[in-house]
Amino acid sequence: MKSLPFSAGTYIPKIPNPKILNKNVENPLIRWSKTKPKMGSIGIVEQQNEKGIVLLKRREGVGLGLYVGIADVLLQLLPQPCPSGAAVEVAPAACELTVSPSGLAFCDKVVGKGPEAVKGQLIKAHYVGRLENGKVFDSSYNRGKPLTFRVGVGEVIKGWDQGILGGDGVPPMLAGGKRTLRLPPELGYGVRGAGCKGGSCIIPPDSVLLFDVEFIGKA
Repeated sequence: MKSLPFSAGTYIPKIPNPKILNKNVENPLIRWSKTKPKMGSIGIVEQQNEKGIVLLKRREGVGLGLYVGIADVLLQLLPQPCPSGAAVEVAPAACELTVSPSGLAFCDKVVGKGPEAVKGQLIKAHYVGRLENGKVFDSSYNRGKPLTFRVGVGEVIKGWDQGILGGDGVPPMLAGGKRTLRLPPELGYGVRGAGCKGGSCIIPPDSVLLFDVEFIGKA
C-alpha cells in the first residue's frame, strides 16, 4: 500500500440503513453489510448474485477496479475496426503520362473492353477539363450529361480527336475506357484561348490543358 497516494485503513464510511436501502430498491445487487467495520479495517461490501451472497473486501474491490480500468485503456489502444459501410479513402494510383511525337501526352487509367471509335462516328464522352494549376474550367459530370460529337471531323479540338481515335503514337481508346490527356497549346485553343470576355479568359492563351476523358461509346 506504500505505492498508493492514499491510505485505506483510517477512514470508516458511514453505512446507510439497510432497511431504507432495501425499501427504495427492489432486489438490490449490491448492499452494505449490517456488520459495522472495526476501526482500522477496510470495510466489507455485500454483493448478491444468482448463486448467493459473496463478500468482497474493499481492498479487493479497489484492486478489481484498477484491473478493469487498465484493461479498458489497453483495449482503446488497439486498432479499431471500421464501422460497417464506412468508406475508406484510397489514394489515387499514379498515372505516368506517355508523350507522343505530336506533343500529346496520355495515360490510360482504365482500358476499355468495347469497340474503338471510327472516324466520323457519333460518340458520347464524359470529361473534366483542368488548367495546369489544377483549376477546373469545365466538366460534363457537373452537367449530368456526356458530350455528344462526331469524332475526327474537327467538331472538337485536335487533341481530343487524336486522344480518342489514336494515331501518331497514341493507341485508340476503347469504349468504357478512361484516359488522361495533356494537350499542348497547338492541340488545344492555341494563342486565342477560350471563353474570353472583357480582357479575361476562362482558358488563357497558350494554355496547356489536362482532360480526364471517359469514352462511353457510340451515341
